[in-house]
Amino acid sequence: MGIFDFLSADIAMDLGTANTLIYVKGKGIVLNEPSIVAFDKNTKKIIALGNKAKEMQGREHKEIKVTRPMRDGVIADFEIAEGMIRAFIKRVRAGAVQSRRIVVAVPSGVTEVEKRAVRDSAEHAGAKEVHLIAEPMAAAIGIGLDVDAAVGNMIIDIGGGTTEIAVIALSGIVNEESIRIAGDEMNYAIMQYFKKNHNILIGERTAEAIKCEVGSAVPLKEEITIQVKGRDLVGGVPKTTEVSSVEIREALNESVVQIVEAVKQSLERTPPELSADILDRGVMLTGGGALLKGLDERIRMETNLPVHVADDPLTAVVRGAGKVIENLNQYSKVLIRNRRY
Repeated sequence: MGIFDFLSADIAMDLGTANTLIYVKGKGIVLNEPSIVAFDKNTKKIIALGNKAKEMQGREHKEIKVTRPMRDGVIADFEIAEGMIRAFIKRVRAGAVQSRRIVVAVPSGVTEVEKRAVRDSAEHAGAKEVHLIAEPMAAAIGIGLDVDAAVGNMIIDIGGGTTEIAVIALSGIVNEESIRIAGDEMNYAIMQYFKKNHNILIGERTAEAIKCEVGSAVPLKEEITIQVKGRDLVGGVPKTTEVSSVEIREALNESVVQIVEAVKQSLERTPPELSADILDRGVMLTGGGALLKGLDERIRMETNLPVHVADDPLTAVVRGAGKVIENLNQYSKVLIRNRRY
């Protein structure tokens, strides 16, 4: 090992709308924090990021802004995103002077401009070599599928900003469907439901907690009732109301329907030989959205295909990107090619 190897740390990153996960070569996953930044409005200086910034969300005063620089799986605020990437990388480097190579997972429907934004941010954060990989491809590698084989695998990766549906064979994506309906959209639907049906204003954090606790895509064996605190829209005072899992399912239904429709569209465009493989092997669900109660069952009912939720679906993408950084030569075919102009 040369001095250069010792001083540099190759890393893989799942730069998600909701969470950023970082894998360091030889060490595994070393960071999993929300993609949230708190900064001083006057100086643009970052005050907190990740979990600490999330604690401030919805509670900040006028001098502080808490924001998520990633929207729909891509960089929305370039300057703040770059600061966040730089700070997260600095936190995990542990003694390494720089990061020589970085593999970043991006949505499969990403535009050339969006790819450039991710590349530039990683380079400004100190990377010498930046490689991009499509999220569904990374997820497939992360859950141990043989992406090289001449068989079709279907992956549905439901993140915070996007749902990525891809059919993978021979180290490539045969067809893909990327829709900007995912975890964030579900949270928003819950917020709107409370506004419309209960005259209560709730925050994003509360909506997410409700989704995780009682959200579902199919009727539950035992429906649950929970207490929700928010602000009364009429009186403007704090208020508590009771809500059942039936109501939350109703609030989430439109998002679930759109995800199911996108899966059906993807299946319609799949070549018949690969369709036969998918029928045999089933569909794999990854990403945080895969944890929505009964979503696998709902997709199974609507498509008549076997549907499996991956083990630890939240880390599937970064584990796949990590395998790629561990063996870049072996996986070079799965990386997104640089387009030359």
